[in-house]
Amino acid sequence: MDDRPIGMFDSGFGGLTVARALIDLVPGEDVVYFGDTGRYPYGPRPLEEVRRFAVEITRLLVERHGVKLVVVACNNASAAALDLLRFEFEVPVVGVIDPGVRSLLRATRSGRVGVIATVGTIKSGAYQRAVASARAAVRLTCAACPGFVEFVERGEFDSDEVHVLAERLLAPVKTADVDSLLLGCTHYPFLARTIVDVLGREVVLVSSADETAFEVRALLDETGLGRRTPGKGEHRFVSSGDVGWFKELGGRLLGPELDDAEGWQWD
Repeated sequence: MDDRPIGMFDSGFGGLTVARALIDLVPGEDVVYFGDTGRYPYGPRPLEEVRRFAVEITRLLVERHGVKLVVVACNNASAAALDLLRFEFEVPVVGVIDPGVRSLLRATRSGRVGVIATVGTIKSGAYQRAVASARAAVRLTCAACPGFVEFVERGEFDSDEVHVLAERLLAPVKTADVDSLLLGCTHYPFLARTIVDVLGREVVLVSSADETAFEVRALLDETGLGRRTPGKGEHRFVSSGDVGWFKELGGRLLGPELDDAEGWQWD
């Protein structure tokens, strides 16, 4: 058993969907969440730059916060750096792509499935490879959704502007008549109502958050890394950007657990 915290990171607020699922599933675990809001969004950035950011944050979580495992609660960083992080660091590293794909393939009835994500994630081909490696009899349609992250991080979840943007960006998956859609960015669940309005209620929206939390719990059980001290875990939140903004918006997104946040400045 291991009382060290679980480390998590994302470019900003989207990974709080994964944090919410993890805190609910393993409430006794300590969690350190790093939101790299000083350098968001990751989506338009080159994969090599995202890879460098992911290594920097993972090193910070391991060396400064002493985490026992790292959850890459960011699709861009998972696509760019997951294999590298697993090679570079001795602690287990869990991404969000494979858990999300498994959930998507379980959800489909027709075999017509879709993935929406940032430009960087779609361009990386990470979801396309994950679906292909599953060897499932499905037809995959992918669509990049530039602008969604910025709307979420401004707290605009159902404005007329985001609805108009969603109608345009979601056109490929609507035309493909998918019955299940994976939200391939941890920010996108906050836009679920708008996405449903555009695609229709018959389309099942799949978020990787719950599936990733289940994978972390299984890993804790299998490796004996679960926390031995009884009681509710402690949760720390760190932001590389405006701490006040992170605390305000993050608290609305996550809930009462995010009652405080601390800052971090990159050199």
